Formats: sequence, structure tokens, C-alpha cells
Amino acid sequence: MIHNHLGETLRFDIKYKNRTSIGITIDSFGSVEVQAPKGTPDERVHQLVEEKWDLIQQKLKEMKDRLLGPQKKVYEYGESFLYLGNNYPIEIFQDINITQEHVVFEGGKLHIYVKQPDTEKIKQALKRYYYQQCKALVEKSISYYQSNFKTKPRSIRISDSKRTWGTCDSKLQLTFNWRLAMAPPEVIDYVVVHEMCHMVHLNHDRSFWRLVGKLMPDYKEKENWLTLSSWKMTV
Repeated sequence: MIHNHLGETLRFDIKYKNRTSIGITIDSFGSVEVQAPKGTPDERVHQLVEEKWDLIQQKLKEMKDRLLGPQKKVYEYGESFLYLGNNYPIEIFQDINITQEHVVFEGGKLHIYVKQPDTEKIKQALKRYYYQQCKALVEKSISYYQSNFKTKPRSIRISDSKRTWGTCDSKLQLTFNWRLAMAPPEVIDYVVVHEMCHMVHLNHDRSFWRLVGKLMPDYKEKENWLTLSSWKMTV
């Protein structure tokens, strides 16, 4: 079935089932399906699609972007980067008197100060900023959740891992991925809680997940955000 909205069209399938409400699902390939109670008039289905139009289009764009994969960044004015779960544009400021390239988040923009507008220098400044922010955010989160644990981390460091968001070893040394600074604060909290729970249970056994769930009942939502968004957490 095709629905029109302000000159735009949306193709979707309808499945009538033994249910009491209408629901809309979008699979990983961007196919839209409306599930409705048997006997639901087409007009009601179209009305719901109309009401959810913007949300559906947003989800379809996210699906398309994810399928395309990470796009090569352009390190100039207007390009945007993730920070704390939101995309913010960058603005480059040249200052030959600065001692080191750095980033300041101000007015909804990532202001990057460099001696020369060199791509590699801009990239390094951004990465250094994420490292610094990640460490500060992680330490703040650990301090918040520490009262739930009898043991304390022996050390905290930030890494450039390609495989993990965080680790905890048998010596209670916690390591976190600098890219976490691109995630929403509550997602950072989840990774911190996850690794702190490993101070008690090193393996992912039932006891471990019980403890994670006790401290963060909606932790699966945080895991889902990382699963769906990790591809775009790049510099």
C-alpha cells in the first residue's frame, strides 16, 4: 500500500492480526509494516501513518545511513560530529599563538583552535578532546556509582580499542573507549556500571547480569543504542 504526504510517498505492508491496537515496525532493511486488529478500516491505518510520518521518516533515514556505513569526514566548517549523543557542527579557528591545538564546546558547536587549518591537526585536536571528555565523564560516573560497591577500581584509563567499549581485569583496572564521549551520558553510565560489576563478577554469568539489572534496570536500551550507533562514532 502507498500513502501520500505533502508530495512524499511511503510504501508499506498491512498485516491484520488478533491484537487490540495498531503498531508500526521497520525492519533492518527499511521495510515498513503496519500490524492492525482484524477489521480495522484502511482510513484508520492511513491516519496512524500520517500521525507517525515524521518518526517513520526519521527511522528510515537512520536505517539508510546505517546500511551505507560511515562516510568519510570533511574537516571544515559545517561538518558535524557526535558528542554526548548529539551531532554538532565544527568551526575552525586559526591562531598561531596557541601552544596546542584544542577544542572548546560552545554555543552548540565544536570550536577547534589550530595553528594551521591542517586536516590531521584538526583530527588530532578532536580526538584529544574526546579522550579528555571521556576520562572526565567516566570518572564522574564511577564516583556516582561507587557507593554500590565494596571495592574500588585500582586504575582508570582511556584507550583506542577497536573491539570493546570497556574492560575490567582481575587487578580491578578499568579501561574505557574514548569514543564513549560521543554517546549519551546515560549510555556512558551503562558502560561504567557494566565494568564496575565485573569487579564483583569477572564473567558474564547470571549473577553478573542480575547485578547490572539491579543498578540499571533499562540497561538493554543502552546496549541497543551502542549496537545501532557504533558505526557512526568516528572521527
